Amino acid sequence: QVQLEESGGGLVQAGGSLRLSCAASARPFKDYGAGWFRQSAGKEREFVAAIDWSGDTNYARSVKGRFAISRDNAKSSVFLQMNNLNPEDTAVYYCALDHAGNNARLSKQYQYWGQGTQVTVSS
Repeated sequence: QVQLEESGGGLVQAGGSLRLSCAASARPFKDYGAGWFRQSAGKEREFVAAIDWSGDTNYARSVKGRFAISRDNAKSSVFLQMNNLNPEDTAVYYCALDHAGNNARLSKQYQYWGQGTQVTVSS
């Protein structure tokens, strides 16, 4: 069973930055695609960013230019650098893996999910 553990969430002021990390037990990690999704109160889970097995990335329009997804296969980890945060970015952020290796936008294409980490941006 693949396990994912997110970390790096917290409280930050508008305009600030956070870096989320996701450590995975999947092997070989290099073959998996990885994505970040978020869910805020009263809303459905939405796509944020994804990276495929080769490093090709995909971003939601709302975060493009502010967020950056990356991966370190040697550490079986994926990261989300979030800059210029605003209150609309407040949500629980989830890491997910796709054994097909893609950078999909649809949550149903991911088989493994973490428990989530809370990000709160104050105005």
